[in-house]
Amino acid sequence: MDASVKPSLKHRYGQLLLGALKSHIVLLVAIAAALVTCIFVPPDAAYAGYFDLSTLSCLFCTLLVVNALKQRHFFEWLAVQIVTAFGNMRRVTFALVFVTYFGSMVMANDMALVTFLPLGYFVLSSCGQQKYTAFVFVMQNIAANLGGMLTPFGNPQNLYLYSYYAIGAGEFFSIMALPFAVAFVLIAGACFAVKPLPVKLETQPVAAPPVWRTVVYLMLFVLSVMIVFRVIPYWACLIAVTLAVLILEPRAFLYVDYGLLLTFCAFFVFSGNMARIPAVSAFLSALVGFSPLLVGTASCQVISNVPSSVLLSRFTADYRHLLIAVNIGGLGTPVASLASLITLGEYRKHDPKGTLRYLGLFSLINFSCLAVLIGASYLNDLLFF
Repeated sequence: MDASVKPSLKHRYGQLLLGALKSHIVLLVAIAAALVTCIFVPPDAAYAGYFDLSTLSCLFCTLLVVNALKQRHFFEWLAVQIVTAFGNMRRVTFALVFVTYFGSMVMANDMALVTFLPLGYFVLSSCGQQKYTAFVFVMQNIAANLGGMLTPFGNPQNLYLYSYYAIGAGEFFSIMALPFAVAFVLIAGACFAVKPLPVKLETQPVAAPPVWRTVVYLMLFVLSVMIVFRVIPYWACLIAVTLAVLILEPRAFLYVDYGLLLTFCAFFVFSGNMARIPAVSAFLSALVGFSPLLVGTASCQVISNVPSSVLLSRFTADYRHLLIAVNIGGLGTPVASLASLITLGEYRKHDPKGTLRYLGLFSLINFSCLAVLIGASYLNDLLFF
């Protein structure tokens, strides 16, 4: 091999390795945290009780079915139909942001962003309005984090807490109704600030997905959701969905976010071990007892919302405030939510030189919305509790 080629290959492999590490930074941190706690609590039979198999099964089934639908371009087709029905920049922004907002309620926040962020850039570039990319991406990110909080399966932390505390469906919706409504108003107000400039979309036509496959996959999605509502045993759904997708859409298995599943497993070990360390248990119990809402929100800013929910759930029975905290706490820093890291990575693909500008806008809007949501939560406590 030519000597001049070797350095370039090494550089390319180095870049690929660095990219892989960056894209799985949350997983790596989770594994490292779990391994450190294993020093203080050596592996034993109690480790088996750390894992919430119902949560893991529901998450896997949902991701698998969503990827099967994506293989048939269902979400792309659906979103294009919605977007092409609007004719100016304000309405296009509303369409892109709110399809993400409501999409996250049924397909999880990170999957909603993986699906709709590329569509957002495609629409903006086809309109010649790339200058709105940072704003639209930030709002799609906020919409994904806050839209998913209304349903037990909309955000991964909801799925875990719903199962861990055995919260009833009606109670869950009542807890999250106010934050969801306030979030809706905040997001709509921000989108309304976009000028209604006329735009002409020049999108390529997207073929409608096969009807029968779409119907089958939507039925499988409903079956997956049944795990959350404890209608059927998780193992029965896991077997049924796995076999069905294996037969109909085996490629979907290649695109499941196994890193997210492993992240959950690592944090189950981490939180389980932390709860068994007496000094740590006493400290966190006292800290969370002071204010589950503030402590939970602050924790998200440092270690993200999913690990915060798994860790702090071991030290408080106040699931109402913890549930709100780990949902609104996804706003704030880029590491507060895995979805925010996904959005940052997608933006950098299109405008790497504008990263600092994006982060500035991201921080301004995120922390402003977070402050309002915290205030609304405390006001709700004063009025009704």
